[in-house]
Amino acid sequence: MALALDYAAIVHQFRREAETAYQRAEAAITVCKEHNFAYYLGWAMIIRGWALADQGDCEEGIAEIKRGLRILRDTEAKRSLPFYLSLLAEAYRKSGQAEEGLRVLSEAFVEAQSIEERWWEAELYRLKGALLLQQSMPDAKQVEDNFHQALNVARRQQSILLELRAATSLYRLGQQQGKHNDARQLLAEVYNRFTEGFGTPDLKEAKGLLHDIS
Repeated sequence: MALALDYAAIVHQFRREAETAYQRAEAAITVCKEHNFAYYLGWAMIIRGWALADQGDCEEGIAEIKRGLRILRDTEAKRSLPFYLSLLAEAYRKSGQAEEGLRVLSEAFVEAQSIEERWWEAELYRLKGALLLQQSMPDAKQVEDNFHQALNVARRQQSILLELRAATSLYRLGQQQGKHNDARQLLAEVYNRFTEGFGTPDLKEAKGLLHDIS
């Protein structure tokens, strides 16, 4: 039961459905505490923390993710650690703490290389670009390079959702740089390959951006 709830929470996190992810994580935490499932408890706490941050409670969300990470590290489990660290980096981004987010991402990249876990690599690059963009004097080329790296990795791994997120980030950067036509072409090309999931936040955002461009 705990494992099923954890996976359900992660699926909703992946789809950026924060409220449902929170509910599934909350249920998983209850089960894990009843049966002393430390590893799965750490999972659930991290997802609950991400959901809190995504819904605006960044301070409590960051604290919750950190508590979950401590539990996972106590179990000496490294599986999916780059993914969980990226959720902490994302929470720091939402709270405007770019340097802390970049520090956490550096650890995530090291862990990904150490355990040869690449499935979340595209999102690590995209988040790095987003955090670099938050700096007081961002290097536009470095930001763009990270977004393109995210796009290329997602394409290589055939992860269309992560490709869409990278294309959306490039569109927003293109808005700032006056590259509207290039941004529209890229985003439209990725968006038009979807055949389902149009109610998810990522697809809604892309549709809204394309509508604004047109």
